[in-house]
Amino acid sequence: MGLRGPGAKPIRMVSGVDPQASLFAPASIPAHLRTPAWEEPGLTRPERVVAFLETLEVTAGKLAGQPFRVRPWQREIIDALYTENDDGRRPVRTAVLTFGRKNGKTGLAAALALCHLAGPEAEARGEVYSAANDKEQAGKLFAEMVAMIERHPHLVERINVKRFGKELEDAKTRSIFRALSADVAGKHGLSPSCVIYDELGQATSRDLFDALDTAMGARADPLMMVISTQAATDVAPMSQLVDYGRRVRDGVVDDPTFRLFEWSVPVDADPWDEESWRLANPALGDFLSLDEVRRQASQARRMPAKEPAFRNLILNQRVSAERHFLTASEWMTCADKPDLARLEGRECYAGLDLSAVRDLTALVLVFPDDDGAFDIVPFFWLPGDSLREREDEDRVPYWAWKTAGHLETTPGATIDPAFVAHRVAEIATRFDLRKLAYDRWRIDTFQKALAEIGAEVAMEPFGQGFKDFSPAVDLVERLVTDRRIRHGGNPILTWCAANAVATADPAGNRKLDKSRSRGRIDGIVALAMALATASKHGGEEAWEPMAFVV
Repeated sequence: MGLRGPGAKPIRMVSGVDPQASLFAPASIPAHLRTPAWEEPGLTRPERVVAFLETLEVTAGKLAGQPFRVRPWQREIIDALYTENDDGRRPVRTAVLTFGRKNGKTGLAAALALCHLAGPEAEARGEVYSAANDKEQAGKLFAEMVAMIERHPHLVERINVKRFGKELEDAKTRSIFRALSADVAGKHGLSPSCVIYDELGQATSRDLFDALDTAMGARADPLMMVISTQAATDVAPMSQLVDYGRRVRDGVVDDPTFRLFEWSVPVDADPWDEESWRLANPALGDFLSLDEVRRQASQARRMPAKEPAFRNLILNQRVSAERHFLTASEWMTCADKPDLARLEGRECYAGLDLSAVRDLTALVLVFPDDDGAFDIVPFFWLPGDSLREREDEDRVPYWAWKTAGHLETTPGATIDPAFVAHRVAEIATRFDLRKLAYDRWRIDTFQKALAEIGAEVAMEPFGQGFKDFSPAVDLVERLVTDRRIRHGGNPILTWCAANAVATADPAGNRKLDKSRSRGRIDGIVALAMALATASKHGGEEAWEPMAFVV
C-alpha cells in the first residue's frame, strides 16, 4: 500500500494484478529479494530505461491492458537521451519531442516521469515535475502515472499518492513528483532533476518553462523534456525551441546539450497523401488509427475551415487553426534576403503606419525591379522605457528583436513622432524615396517635425477603408502568391503577416482588420500601402495631384 500522511490515500490493488507476477523472476524468490528487471547486471543506461518502461502497462486507448512495448522510434529517442559520455553522464539536458496528436504522447511522458521518480533514473531526493499550461492539462499526466502505478506490483508498494495535490512520493529514494501549471505561483524555489513539459505548443508565455529550466542548475544530471505538437506561430515559445533545435541539428549551432526529435510534414508536401501523414505520425497504423486520420483528412479537404487544424494537429505543421490573410508557407516562400548595399540610391516607395503612444510604429520600403518584383526593407519602433512591459503584454521577444537589430527604440515611455521623423529623413537620404504613403491618424506631429528639420519627403494620404484598401490587399496577396517579393524573413514583419486578418464588406472589398487580428499587424499594413503606392506611381496611369512636399 502507499505511504500514509497528510493528504495521502492508499492505492487500491486492481483486481487481477498478482504481486508475485513475473516482473521479477524467478517467482519462487521472496518479493523483498527479487531484482527488478531494470537492475539486471550488464544493461546499458538506455537498456535500463527500456527495461523499466516495459514493466509498465498501457492504461488507456486501444492497447489498454497490454504491456508497454517500446517502439523502434521511441527507442531512438531513449538511446539519444540516455546514452552516456566518457564521464558517465548524459550530454543532453534539453530534449524537444514534437509529433502529431494521438501518437502516445501522454503515455510516453508518464512512463518517463515514473522512470525518473522510482525507476533506474531516480536519484536521492530527486524532484520530478510535469509542467502544463493549465490545471486540467497538468492533471492528465498525473492521472496517467497513477493508473500505471496501480497496475504495477513493485511501484504500488513504494509510491505514495496524494491525489488532492497531484503529488507522488517514492519511499525508497524520497524523490517527489508534482504536477505544475502555468497559473500556479511559487515555482522559483524548486530544484528539478527532471521536468516534462506537456503541450508547450499551446503556451503563450515561456515564464513557466524558463523558471523550471533555470532551476535545474543545482542538479548534476538534470533533464528537461518538452513533448508537444507544433505551435501556430513563429514567435510562440515552442517555435523558438524547435527553430533552435533545427539549427543544432543542421550544424549551424554547436550545442550537444540540446536535442530535437521532430516528426512533421513539410509545408510544401501534399497534405492529402497518406505517405505524408506518416512523416508526422510515427504511430500511424499502430496505436494511431489510420481510418481515423483518413476521416479527419476527408473532412478537412471538403471543409476549408477545418484544414488549418488538420495541418497543425495531425500533420504537425506550424499553421494557425484560424483562417488568416496569408499562410505561413506562402509567406516564407518569399523569404529571400534583399541586398541592402545594392539598394542604396535605388528608387523606392514607403508605407508608414504610426502607432498610438506606446504601440508599434512601422515603416516599410519597397524597391521595384525590372521584373515586376519588389525588395522589402522594414523598420520598426517602440518606446525604449516600456519595452519589457510591451514584451509581456504582446508575448513576443521585442528585446531579442532589438538586440538583433530588427527593432529600434525611441527615448522615453511613449513613441515620439519627431524621433521617427528624423529617422525617416535619414533613410530618405540613403535611398531614393519617391513617395511615402501614410495613414492620416496622428500624422500632423510627424509632418511638423519633418518641416522643422527641413526634410523634403514626398507624402500622400492612404485611406484605410474598404474602398481604398481593397486594391492594396489584393496586390499583396497576388505578389506573395506569385513569389514576387523578397522580405528576407524579417521576424517582426513575418509576425505581423501571420497575425493579419482580412475582412470584407458586402461588395467583396477587403481590408486588413486590426480589431480581428490576433496580434499587431502594423508591418503588413505599411507593406500594403507601400506596394500599392509603388504600383500606382510606377504604372502607366497618371498620378492624381494628391501628393505634397513637406
